[in-house]
Amino acid sequence: MRLTIQTSLSQVFNRELNAWQKIIINHDLSLGEKLFKSWRQILGYAYNFYWRMGNECEQWIRIIMNQETKRLVSEIQPEKLNVLEISGSYWQDFDFLSYKSVAYPELDICKSRLDEKFNLIIAEQVFEHLLWPYQAGRNIYEMLNYDGYFLITTPFLIGVHHCPIDCNRWTELGLKHFLAECGFSLEQIKTGSWGNRQCLRSYANHGICEYYVKYWHSLKNEPLYPAVVWAIAHKTSK
Repeated sequence: MRLTIQTSLSQVFNRELNAWQKIIINHDLSLGEKLFKSWRQILGYAYNFYWRMGNECEQWIRIIMNQETKRLVSEIQPEKLNVLEISGSYWQDFDFLSYKSVAYPELDICKSRLDEKFNLIIAEQVFEHLLWPYQAGRNIYEMLNYDGYFLITTPFLIGVHHCPIDCNRWTELGLKHFLAECGFSLEQIKTGSWGNRQCLRSYANHGICEYYVKYWHSLKNEPLYPAVVWAIAHKTSK
């Protein structure tokens, strides 16, 4: 989630209030620990809402992933791409030739596909929620033009989050071979991942993804503790 001036104030406030309530009612914490964690939550909220109002504020867990996926897309001449984003709008302001977003139930990607063809299809944090991810992957492959790309991001060591269901997780190696099963050549798939124990402990303790606070949250990558995984696959056969 990106926090901007357009973000619903009630949505942001309710999210932070829920996090504080979890801290206060946690009987495993001492009073001192509750005060410390509550203050840290308030600090993060203030930094991201008041001090940076109107600028993009991102969840800690997404910082490196967003930087790397933007770099990958920037390398494939985005100004020449007709783009489809599945169940999201994160990329709507990117400098594409054209951009379209569709979501369920307008498109059930597990069961059907659009008649249109695209140069780039994006599915951010979608495939973990699909009962039939292989069928969805095949539909995306068929909607791509020759020489098109598929960008996918998913969580890994993140708690189950039903939206409305939660079904799947992949490591980098698993995601690469999953995409190969969907039709892409193994040699044409680039993968990446990011995570560290500090970030994962924060999520486990609070049940939420904290907003990133510079100098407070570590961006060190620990490859054995991936929080998020991503890949870009290139369709090179007709």
